[in-house]
Amino acid sequence: MRIYRYRIGKAEYYGQLVGEDLVKRCVRMSVDKYELKVCGPEDRLSEVELLPPTKPTKILCVGRNYRAHAEEMGNVPPDQQPLIFLKPPSALISHGAPIMIPPGTERVDYEGEIAIVIAKRCFDIEASQAYEYMLGVTAFNDVTARDWQKQDNQWTRAKGCDTFAPCGPFIDTSAAEALVVGGERKVPLTVKTLVNGEERQRGSIRELTFNFASLISYISQYMTLEAGDIIATGTPAGVGALNPGDEVVVELNCGPRLVNSVIRRPEPVGE
Repeated sequence: MRIYRYRIGKAEYYGQLVGEDLVKRCVRMSVDKYELKVCGPEDRLSEVELLPPTKPTKILCVGRNYRAHAEEMGNVPPDQQPLIFLKPPSALISHGAPIMIPPGTERVDYEGEIAIVIAKRCFDIEASQAYEYMLGVTAFNDVTARDWQKQDNQWTRAKGCDTFAPCGPFIDTSAAEALVVGGERKVPLTVKTLVNGEERQRGSIRELTFNFASLISYISQYMTLEAGDIIATGTPAGVGALNPGDEVVVELNCGPRLVNSVIRRPEPVGE
């Protein structure tokens, strides 16, 4: 299943893909579980405003989960426990929306990632249970002001600016379904990042230091995961700078292809 979230006029809906350009209009049925109910007609995706495919209470990100990326940044890869940090939901933007470079930073980087979307509320679960709480995956870009990250003792400013969390355009549930039944995918999930059509990153879940199940379990030991929450699982080697006028694409081999342009955020206009 491919799940979209979108707006028509002032109303927001979820949609299940039923054709190349058609979705069945749905609504979320509960807060603690990601349940959809068909509520109306079919809509054309080409005629609606796409939104980020989920509305999370929090975005959890995993640092240095690909060893090669940790090494390219001059860091020691964590091996005892994941390195976790937060992005605010206000940083989310959809497929097609622009990434805005804020005033004052000299370098903003792309970081293409596979993101997990949580299916139902959970707390303190075992890794063996984790896939029961995973709805699916989507494409994610952990945009980072690299100079601010180096300046600050923590990464809130560098990672949390508005537009620094592109996500979408849909949630693909096939990965979760394959993992829940216990079978390995013949082709492992991969992520690649392109800037202006040139491939800059490529990574596979086989390269992760901490896999999906261990991440869901570990985070749930410390905080309740709510239905719709996002866990961005880390970026492969090859991160680099974005500049105004660029187009950045984060693509998963199970389908999601997230495309965003890059612009400079205008300076505030004084009164």
